[in-house]
Amino acid sequence: MDLRQFKAFVAIARQQSFTRAAEQLHIAQPAVSMAIRKLEEELELTLFNRKDKRISLTAEGEVFLRHAERILDNFGAAQTEMAELRGLSRGEVRIGIPPMMSSYYFPRVIREFRERYPELQLSVNGEGAGRIQRLIARGEIDMGVIAGGNVPEGLKSRRFLREEIVACVPAGHPLAAGGSISLEVFLGQPLILFKEGYFMRELIDATARERRLTPQVVFETNLFSLVRSLIKEGLGVSTFLRMVVSEDPDLVALSFDPPLHLDLLIAWKAEGYLSRANRAFVDFLMERVGEV
Repeated sequence: MDLRQFKAFVAIARQQSFTRAAEQLHIAQPAVSMAIRKLEEELELTLFNRKDKRISLTAEGEVFLRHAERILDNFGAAQTEMAELRGLSRGEVRIGIPPMMSSYYFPRVIREFRERYPELQLSVNGEGAGRIQRLIARGEIDMGVIAGGNVPEGLKSRRFLREEIVACVPAGHPLAAGGSISLEVFLGQPLILFKEGYFMRELIDATARERRLTPQVVFETNLFSLVRSLIKEGLGVSTFLRMVVSEDPDLVALSFDPPLHLDLLIAWKAEGYLSRANRAFVDFLMERVGEV
């Protein structure tokens, strides 16, 4: 077995397609098929179900995937660490940031980080907190911003921000003059919610379950700018971090009674190698927290 076989196997498992895997790896599809055929022959196992042009992992393939991902992670970590021992100055930070945070908190962070470390490259993946956790676990990103609470097993994290969660209504809404709103009243309103996997949606769903209430969801999206626009159009109300709506004259931010806050964490794989570039980003982020 060699690394090319491992890479081909993992790419097919993730893409569920030999064609898309070949495109991702920038090699011809016959080469991908041959790599998998040789791998299965060496293991004397069938790793993929091939039926009606659909690809899925066999039970044996599921087991092998865990080992293959770990091997590729370790190889990548070894390459990075050896490069650092050679004194190479360049590096890359691959980070996942939920869309709301990438627009209203991290632009300044990224600019100031680049000013301090111009030789380092940043690659930002905009996803919900749930998917960010999966991308970290799979080694597709190095670290990511997740919501506080129960940190998933296998991740290390540090808190860098605590922000108030507010209900957001259009200016002129009957609730706008109240200054605050109870969760029960909020859940009885027509709601515009983020899709599952985003921390705001998880909060609403968990709150509703605790109170045995059914949220009146009228629209779902993962585009926070669309949520803002639909609130202004009077379609419904939603939740935001206060920083997102504090300076918008067309929206009114209402504190919950009792108040709600969200802890935001920077997280990375506990058993993975955190490169010098990634350590620099974490240290820089925590340094900024101390300055606030």
